[in-house]
Amino acid sequence: MAALVAAAPGASVWHRLLRNPAVRKLGVLFVLAALLVPFAAARWGSGAWPGALTVDLSEPLGTASDWIVDNRDSHPLFLYFLGHVSNVVVIAVRAVYLALLAVGWAGVTAVAALTAWRVAGVRAALGTGAAFLGCGLLGMWVPTMQTLALMVVAVAASVVAGALLGLAAGLSDRMDRALRPVLDTMQVLPAFAYLLPVVLVFGIGVPAAVLATVVYAAPPMARLTALGLRGADKEVLEAVESLGTTARQRLLTARIPLARKELLLGLNQTIMMALSMAVIASVIGAGGLGDRVYQALASVDVGAALAAGIPIVLLAVVLDRVTGAAGARLGEAPVPNARALGAFALIAAVAVAVAGRLAGRLEWPESWVVGIAEPVNRAVDWMTAHLYSGVPVVGGTADWAGRFTTWVLDPLRDGLLWLPWWAVLLVVAALAWLIGTWGTALTAVLAMAAIGVLGVWKPSLDTLSQVLAAVAVALVVGFATGIAAARSDRVDRWLRPVLDVFQTMPQFVYLIPVVALFGVGRAPAVAAAVVYALPAVVRITAQGLRQVDPAALESARSLGATGAQQLRQVQLPLARPALLLAVNQGVVLVLAVVVIGGLVGGGALGYDVVFGLAQGDLATGLVAGAAIVCLGLMLDRVTQPTGRRARKGA
Repeated sequence: MAALVAAAPGASVWHRLLRNPAVRKLGVLFVLAALLVPFAAARWGSGAWPGALTVDLSEPLGTASDWIVDNRDSHPLFLYFLGHVSNVVVIAVRAVYLALLAVGWAGVTAVAALTAWRVAGVRAALGTGAAFLGCGLLGMWVPTMQTLALMVVAVAASVVAGALLGLAAGLSDRMDRALRPVLDTMQVLPAFAYLLPVVLVFGIGVPAAVLATVVYAAPPMARLTALGLRGADKEVLEAVESLGTTARQRLLTARIPLARKELLLGLNQTIMMALSMAVIASVIGAGGLGDRVYQALASVDVGAALAAGIPIVLLAVVLDRVTGAAGARLGEAPVPNARALGAFALIAAVAVAVAGRLAGRLEWPESWVVGIAEPVNRAVDWMTAHLYSGVPVVGGTADWAGRFTTWVLDPLRDGLLWLPWWAVLLVVAALAWLIGTWGTALTAVLAMAAIGVLGVWKPSLDTLSQVLAAVAVALVVGFATGIAAARSDRVDRWLRPVLDVFQTMPQFVYLIPVVALFGVGRAPAVAAAVVYALPAVVRITAQGLRQVDPAALESARSLGATGAQQLRQVQLPLARPALLLAVNQGVVLVLAVVVIGGLVGGGALGYDVVFGLAQGDLATGLVAGAAIVCLGLMLDRVTQPTGRRARKGA
């Protein structure tokens, strides 16, 4: 009897372990591994994905590319449809550009500032005016107008296309299910991968840049439109329906007005993504600020790149602030005499534009330009001479990049390549199943297996090693910074403008400082990815910690818990869903910039995409782009729990 009693506690522990879902899943995986690993090891051995399981797409994609090039000037599809689309885009962009030049710098600045004042308030108006004047002072007025003209047309087309898709998804469950994987793919596919197909169809120039931007920027508008329509208050809709209204009347008078905030947020996100893509599209002849940045990066002229990069940041900050402030003011009491103020703003803007035209001051005066390229390059030269290498004790930035590559990136890449391909799939399955369900595990494994089938297993693992290293650094720094911001209002206030600027900068701009500090290679690509992902990780972490139930913190304090104990035992466990979301967003953002790092020596899949674009090699570029989509899908599944698991964590 005593022996049975003594055995009871041990039996209870085993019973609790067996009831744990994670332990049961690991047990099933262990059994499967015991059965499958010996077979896989005997059949394929170790090493990379076997060539017998790959599918060579180079021939069919090459044939498709050749057909497009040969028939671009003669086939009816191009002559009577795509050719007209191209002409309409060129005419629209040129019309907007000429209108901006005709209004002149004073008129454009006045119109922009007064529009911001009308929709977002005085502070937004002052910031908008200062931003446009800053573009002129840097000598970038004409490139800014080129980028703005491209943006106006691309955003208008993106909003229309995204709103129509979102309308269909918001009103139809079947359309929502059909569009969801398409929109997921469009958002995960790297921006560079969009450029190659449109260049083949439309050639180098503005039409290809605008259409690539539309494809890249429309998904946020579609998603948020569908979200707003589906989230409309059911009671309001039932009340409107009880009045005998038709479906069309309910849409126009209830659903769309109730979704105004989501629609404006969709506009904000579309504008930001369109600006980011418009800059990237400079590599296919879009012109404007992006072309200046790209040309300066190609010649490693950091001063010129920064002179063109600052206006991009200014435009991004202004557009983000104005649309964000307009969204925040929705639902507030209307401003007294709003129509009169709007009419006054319009008359004042027209008066300034006419005055500038009569005075012959349409172009920004050359004497007002402040050249920053030369002093910036001198500062870069100083940093290169004093910080790049040879710094006593700590070493220089080049030494840091070299050590990071030798001690982190190389071992991580070599370790992934050393693992047998079936072991990689098993690890992916285990991680995805532990955090989600068997469905997420199957999706992750199939996505990873598709990479092998496409024949890009080694470069994909190289990219994965860079992503893992960048995510690790971004999470360590981001979690620490987010915790500090959540626990200190002063730190939060100090960080907010820095994070705002970092979060609104297009991906391209991040390459400028890292090239200046670290040269070229995989380490600079990782550094740019870390800087790009940090704002999202910091914001989500801080917000999650701040939203922890104050009653739980008060109870911990009443029991004598220290600040560190409150953080470790209360805040972090209760903020687990937000922390997991921060991990997920960090992975997605890092992947986006690691790929762009192919421009600065990042290699792997990013290099393949850039090489395919530069050489017009559809097979190389599209296969690498598809592999990046699969990699992003796999990483999303292994870092984001299902809704059920997230609720349990909460």
